[in-house]
Amino acid sequence: MDSHCHLDIIAESLVEDGFPSIDVDTELDAAAAVGITRVVQVGVDVASSQWSADLAARRAGVLAVVAIHPNEAGAGAATQAALAEIDLLAALPRVRGIGETGLDHFRTGPAGWAIQEASFRAHIDIAKRYGIALMIHTRDAYEDMLRVLDDEGAPEHTVLHCYSSDAETAKRCLDRGLVLSFSGTVTFGNARDTAEAAAITPLDQMLVETDAPFLTPTPFRGRPNGPHLTPYTVRKLAELTGTDLSTLCERLTATAERVFGPWA
Repeated sequence: MDSHCHLDIIAESLVEDGFPSIDVDTELDAAAAVGITRVVQVGVDVASSQWSADLAARRAGVLAVVAIHPNEAGAGAATQAALAEIDLLAALPRVRGIGETGLDHFRTGPAGWAIQEASFRAHIDIAKRYGIALMIHTRDAYEDMLRVLDDEGAPEHTVLHCYSSDAETAKRCLDRGLVLSFSGTVTFGNARDTAEAAAITPLDQMLVETDAPFLTPTPFRGRPNGPHLTPYTVRKLAELTGTDLSTLCERLTATAERVFGPWA
């Protein structure tokens, strides 16, 4: 499975970047053709979260995760009305997580950190009340992210989307029971820290994702990403963990089903 993608952004970004347009169903069919039959579609604001929930309702291979992205929150988008909409979407049967939420101190400056953190805490509350997964975006903010999780108590199933820090930080996250999701970044030659983190991650705390259309794996960097490219990252994870490919696929699938529940 692809445990984190943005199919709505794929459709938009292809046209903006001068690539041929592709509709969402075509992309999902292309993914299924290479064995990626299940995806998690992730929202970043109210509109994309509603879009994600609608897609999950009509496509059996799609589950939805909904939230106000931390950079959107840092810009003031996590209003009470917006959070109330996310709360309503969280009750839908094929919405299986709250995300991506979290902290981003790279794109959001210090002036937005307090409201970003307040949004993160509100999203944690929603996930815990509905008993669904929490999907976290963290950039240049691992210490603060862990502090907030320790304060609030992490939901039973908490995923660090696109894990990109080092092995030492990974150990601290794994010791808390968090699940690390690895993207195409792990295939990059300059991502040694992330590769080392993947190598020590237990398979029952590992997921794979594309974050499509971003973070396209080697050897396709420079092109838009899509769920159909997930196998390249899976093969790299098999190499890093010393795991037989078929075994790794079975274990990744089992972890995804434990975190998000059944797709059927």
